[in-house]
Amino acid sequence: MNISHIINELGEDRSLYFNAVAPPIVQTSNFAFDSFEAIRKAFEDENSAYLYSRGKNPTIDILRKKLAALDGAEDALVFNSGASAIYCAVIANVKSGDHIISVDKPYTWASRLFDNLLPRFGVTTTYIDGTDIEQFKAAIRPETSVIYLESPNSLTFELQDLKAVAELAKQHGIVTIIDNSYCTPINQQPLALGIDLSLQSATKYLGGHSDTVAGVLTGKEEMLQKIFNEQLLNNGSGISPFNAWLILRGLRTLPIRLAHVTKTTEKVIAYLKKHPKIERVIFPFDENFPQLELAHQQMKGACGLFTIVLKSDSYSQIEKFTYTLNHFLVAVSWGGHESLILPQAAAIGPVAFDPTIEKHRMARVYVGLEDPDYLIADLEQALAIL
Repeated sequence: MNISHIINELGEDRSLYFNAVAPPIVQTSNFAFDSFEAIRKAFEDENSAYLYSRGKNPTIDILRKKLAALDGAEDALVFNSGASAIYCAVIANVKSGDHIISVDKPYTWASRLFDNLLPRFGVTTTYIDGTDIEQFKAAIRPETSVIYLESPNSLTFELQDLKAVAELAKQHGIVTIIDNSYCTPINQQPLALGIDLSLQSATKYLGGHSDTVAGVLTGKEEMLQKIFNEQLLNNGSGISPFNAWLILRGLRTLPIRLAHVTKTTEKVIAYLKKHPKIERVIFPFDENFPQLELAHQQMKGACGLFTIVLKSDSYSQIEKFTYTLNHFLVAVSWGGHESLILPQAAAIGPVAFDPTIEKHRMARVYVGLEDPDYLIADLEQALAIL
């Protein structure tokens, strides 16, 4: 399906809302019924009728159709955060005594689910180096029910061979789940490579304006119907109509924004790689990235987010460099209009800081929608203090 059709037309029947170009925000909690038969059917399946906006809502439905089509999926669910999407996807596919295989150091709220919550119910997790398919093979147990992936991750950008992992999982009846936030459906299609469930933080590129928090989960209709009924409705983690509308607005410009960010990223990285104060740049499409061939095989592009390793043995210098930047905000997340930086030293603290550990000198950079020369000039003046 053509991406222009998806983001501009799919799911939008303008005759139903006064031929308005932008769909309305159906900001209602409740829906009325004309007959006993209609409300009875809604009670039987809340995903088939508008009953209560905790579950199904007209504005959210338009977004679900678009997100499913972008991922090449049968269906999509939209949550009030990316963490909710992770929680529901995993919880739906484990029971007491089950075992999960996860890539090492996944997103914080995935690891806290695996380490803090699930062990209370007898579910264990084995963390592995996801760059090595042999480690997946070695970690599988009879009780393994889920393989959790994040490709690439959002600091050092290690990849997993998605097709190989999917084939291995299917041989053992294991459900595969991937966090595809870095790539978005524009740059990576995990379901086409055999992955069962693809999730992402819609807070980032999909929304694009840093003004809403949301999560997306896509996959086969049968799997998502189960998650809708047993997880989303039960824990009330669905998105609100207004936030769904904000994501719809963000989708209109998604391809254009990613194209601009890609070009800017290329220019900024080219500058940084030549700078004497930068030890190295970590980026999936960089010529020196160890998994470059795999990146080209399963990703259509990479943009915006990369990591620099600073040549500095001083915590205070890294702090000064960070706050000498005028056009990069110090903040988490990424994917909005604004450029960001997040030094690892800030999380480590001055006492534990050790310049011999490369990670301590890393800073994650996100390039937004600003002009590349504007950002390069800012980096130039800030790097001068190192």
